[in-house]
Amino acid sequence: MRVLVIGAGIGGLCLAQGLRQAGIDVRIYEREASMRARYQGFRIGIGGPGLAALRECLPQRLHPVLEASTGELSGERRMVDEQLREIRQLGALHGGMATDRHVLRHLLLAGLADRIEFGKRLVRYTEPDGTVRAEFADGSSVTGDLLVGADGGNSPVRRQLLPDAEVVTLDGNGLLGRTPLTDRFAGLVPGFGTMVHGPEVRMLLGKMEFRRPPHLAAAELAPDVELPETGSYLRWAAFLPEYIKPLPADWPAVRDLLLTGIADWHPDLVELVRQSDVVNSSVLTVRCAKPVAHWGTRRVTLLGDAIHVMPPSGGMGANTAFRDAALLCRALSAVERGEAELLPAVERYEREMLEYGFAAVAESLEQLPAFAPSATAGAAPAGAASAR
Repeated sequence: MRVLVIGAGIGGLCLAQGLRQAGIDVRIYEREASMRARYQGFRIGIGGPGLAALRECLPQRLHPVLEASTGELSGERRMVDEQLREIRQLGALHGGMATDRHVLRHLLLAGLADRIEFGKRLVRYTEPDGTVRAEFADGSSVTGDLLVGADGGNSPVRRQLLPDAEVVTLDGNGLLGRTPLTDRFAGLVPGFGTMVHGPEVRMLLGKMEFRRPPHLAAAELAPDVELPETGSYLRWAAFLPEYIKPLPADWPAVRDLLLTGIADWHPDLVELVRQSDVVNSSVLTVRCAKPVAHWGTRRVTLLGDAIHVMPPSGGMGANTAFRDAALLCRALSAVERGEAELLPAVERYEREMLEYGFAAVAESLEQLPAFAPSATAGAAPAGAASAR
């Protein structure tokens, strides 16, 4: 069996790692020119079923690198005002890990160099004679037994497979910032995370403090694995009032706009924004997928943001993609062992994935107003709550 994975994000690479361990011929095709073609340097939290799924797919020899190149994600969540005076405790969370998406993506690439091709932009797929063929913009094509769209929220695979499926861009002025971690800023996030509730601006702060520098951890624990030289940082998201439109296109101008709005805030928060990394900070686009019914299984399926993209408010996007990857890997492994037929196995995956995937979308939408009150205005997808 040959599986074609469209997209080399963390979900597609997680699936590929699991399939490789199962002895399945998996090939990955990524439209970007390289792993470093664009910024993906922000913190994500992994825990619960998502972390278990990641560990299930990742080869055992890479588990020590995963542990060493991540950070703690536990402790009290707190809400403070713009002068850092505590408003209330939001409850403690434990048992997960913080990781940098760019670092994790490189770790998930380990051992797959001979199975991935970059610069491959999918144009269409066809399904001839019990197979599936992917056709790319450079004129090349490949054929396999199953094609998996793991190509993100703008998925070309989803557009062809489910032309009526809708992904909604939510209203709101969100910013995603990253600032190098210093002793001064470390105290802003003493536990799991900090919410700053200002008069007009809200900020969410999260710490990405690596247990060890990722590149050094890899060099010692798995010398064949190359991880980026990424330093620890604070990841923060800010939500500006809706009446501030349009937002500038370049980060320095966006940063200066935010600085104007928080000029009388605590000096540590002002300096956190002032020292933000120009390369790894940007305007934040919040999107979510409307629920879809099962479409009738064929030799094309979807995974992660390609089917159930969700707001970051629930912290479940990456976790749900890893859960998809492990579930689909188990289904295909059973096919490879002769214990199941391909299409029925894929259908079982799809039906279970749609149920928990859109439940995660609904939960993320429910939590969004607490972080970004204007981000749901007129844009919550119909039927989201019923997807539970």
